[in-house]
Amino acid sequence: MTATDSTLHRLDNLFADAEAPEQGERFETWLGHRGLQVERIISSAGSDGALYDQAWDEWVVLLRGEAEVEVEGRRRSLAAGDVLWLPAHTRHRVCSTSAGALWLAVHHKH
Repeated sequence: MTATDSTLHRLDNLFADAEAPEQGERFETWLGHRGLQVERIISSAGSDGALYDQAWDEWVVLLRGEAEVEVEGRRRSLAAGDVLWLPAHTRHRVCSTSAGALWLAVHHKH
């Protein structure tokens, strides 16, 4: 099957307009469809350390930067390219991030 201009859709570049916010994180929903949500997250240096216990599954990849997360009480260091799978109700928090850390998160709501 050959793609034609009518079947191709241009998507934004994940790295475009991805400067770090002055504080906290910037969450952007890039796709929401049938219980699936794709989100780009851009972090400032540091973190608020909020504890998450979500009612949905989450797959997240750190595309750029470094981070330290805590998953079910265990700390893990992440570098660009590292992936986390967080089933629903897995308690987790972001402990620290480098300025401009860039994440792609995929949420699946049951």
